[in-house]
Amino acid sequence: MPRKKDPFVCPRCGARAQEPNKTWTLVSPMPDKYGRITVTVMGSFTCPSCGYSWRAVVQKIKTGGGEAEEERPREPGMVIEIDLNDLDDIE
Repeated sequence: MPRKKDPFVCPRCGARAQEPNKTWTLVSPMPDKYGRITVTVMGSFTCPSCGYSWRAVVQKIKTGGGEAEEERPREPGMVIEIDLNDLDDIE
């Protein structure tokens, strides 16, 4: 699993911004398999030391839907191997 980056840290020099200059929300058009809608809060930042501007995800929120089940890892299914030479013998 990829490591989450801190949205408040400047990608150019590594200085930390105190708060975003502007925030806005993005709402996903399709719900996930549990019926929840993902709301993403984006932010626009300016570095206090080098002046670089960047945009980053500040927070993701899942809302709505019923009680979500915990995702279980899938169990491996049965593997069926067929030799193509055996198919010629059948005909």
